[in-house]
Amino acid sequence: MKRLEAVLKKIFFLPPLPTILIAVPSFIFVFVMLGIGDHSVLSYLAYLLSAYAMIITVTGMANIIEAIRKGLGRFPLIKKIRSTAFGNRLLGDAVFRSEITLHGGLFVNLLYVVLNLFSGIRYRSAWFIALAFYYILLSVMRAVLVRYMHRRPVGKDIPSELRRYRACAVMLLLMNQALVGIVIYMVTQNRGFSYPGLLIYAMAVYAFYITIAAIINVVKFRKRGSPILSVAKVISLTAALVSMLSLETAMLAQFGGDEPEFRRMMLGISGGVVCALVLTMAIYMIVYSTKRLKKLKHNDFKT
Repeated sequence: MKRLEAVLKKIFFLPPLPTILIAVPSFIFVFVMLGIGDHSVLSYLAYLLSAYAMIITVTGMANIIEAIRKGLGRFPLIKKIRSTAFGNRLLGDAVFRSEITLHGGLFVNLLYVVLNLFSGIRYRSAWFIALAFYYILLSVMRAVLVRYMHRRPVGKDIPSELRRYRACAVMLLLMNQALVGIVIYMVTQNRGFSYPGLLIYAMAVYAFYITIAAIINVVKFRKRGSPILSVAKVISLTAALVSMLSLETAMLAQFGGDEPEFRRMMLGISGGVVCALVLTMAIYMIVYSTKRLKKLKHNDFKT
């Protein structure tokens, strides 16, 4: 068993440099094959290589990010940024970075709310209205966390953080209903996102990056013991999963050819998986926070 584990680690857990040297050409290869619409044995090889590349990218992303950070730390510009109080805190304090990211995410979400509401009302589109509802709930959750961070230091009042953690979980349940509506609309109306020209490749890189980074952050910040930071990363993961779903609709529209039934099947499966994951996370968060609050209340009563 240990020998098998060692072999699997050698195959799927590579150092940063081999990971990049294998993953980048593999992703380029599969995009080229998709672009020319080739269905030969070579295209299946491209799919297999891209699947392997995705696995080693996920397992090696943490090491790649760490290697990049160490490498960037030697640049004069980074050293100059670190010499300032704000720059040193931004690069060295993960909690402070999370606060900055949360503010940026809130601003972008509010912008999407305005754009989708305007489009939904102007074009009388249920598609844009559903997207606006999704971004409204995402904005509300991030606003709750931003407001808390402005009022209290993170990690000091766990019961208060748990209550907001649970409130965000309830909103995730509501948001999941919007996601279900979006998925149903995509499947029944064959609707989705589209990106012009080569922008789809940039969006693919971005979607994969934020998804992998979100998964890493959910695990990493869970160990810090702050429910506020944990739920902030769960919200980012949810947004990343929806970005991956959006990317899939765009890729199917651009490379899927004239096969609407295939697109509907793939979107139905992927959308169902995303909605099930969000639902599972929301229920787990509600149960977990409720149990912890009861336990803390019981301990306070005993003392």
